[in-house]
Amino acid sequence: MKRFILTITVLAAAVAASFAQEVTKLPAPDMNHPTTNVMEALQNRKSVREYSKQELSLQEISDLLWAAQGKNREDGRMTSPTARNRQEIRVYVFTKEGVSLYNHDDNTLVSVVSGDHRGLCAGPQAFAKHAPVILLMVADFEKYGSEAEHAKTMVFCDAGIVSENINLYCAAAGLCTVPRGIMNHEGLVKLLGLSSKQIPVLNNPVGYAK
Repeated sequence: MKRFILTITVLAAAVAASFAQEVTKLPAPDMNHPTTNVMEALQNRKSVREYSKQELSLQEISDLLWAAQGKNREDGRMTSPTARNRQEIRVYVFTKEGVSLYNHDDNTLVSVVSGDHRGLCAGPQAFAKHAPVILLMVADFEKYGSEAEHAKTMVFCDAGIVSENINLYCAAAGLCTVPRGIMNHEGLVKLLGLSSKQIPVLNNPVGYAK
C-alpha cells in the first residue's frame, strides 16, 4: 500500500512538473525599444503578405503581445480596451515550434500544443504560414456572458481593436503584418479544444519584410 501511495505521489509530481514546464515567462516589455511615433506609425501602416525567414526573438514577441493585449495598469486592465472590461479576447501565438496562449496578467505563454500548425491559420492563403509568428484572436462569448446580437457586435469590435494594436505596433517597430479573417475555423477549433462559445475571429501573421 505504501509503495502504491508512493507511486501515485511520484506520478502526480511528474504531471505537475510537466505542466509547469509548459509555461514560458516572457521578458518584460521593453518600454525603451526604438519605435516611430503614432503619426508616423499610421503613415507607415500597410498590409504585407511576404515575410523573410528571420525569426522574432522572445523579447520581440513579448513587446508585440504587450502592444496587442498587455497589462498596462495594476488593476489588470489592458492596452486594448474591451466592452465592460470583460477581457474576452484570447490571443494564441502560432510558431513553428507550437501554439501557446498569451496570459497578459502575468506576461506568460501557456503551451497548448506542439508542432507547426500555422497552416490552419493560413487556410487557403499559403503566404501566411511563412510568417514566423501568427497571432490568432479568439472571441470567448462564455467569458463575455452573452451571445445576443449586440454582444456579438461588441466582442467582434474588441477583436478588431487587438488586431489594430498589432498593426500599429508592427508599423512603428519595423515589422510586417496583415489582418486576416480567412483561416481553417473547424481545424482551429479542434486543435485548440475550443467550445461552441469560443470563436476564432481574426489573425495577424507577423514577421520582417522579405
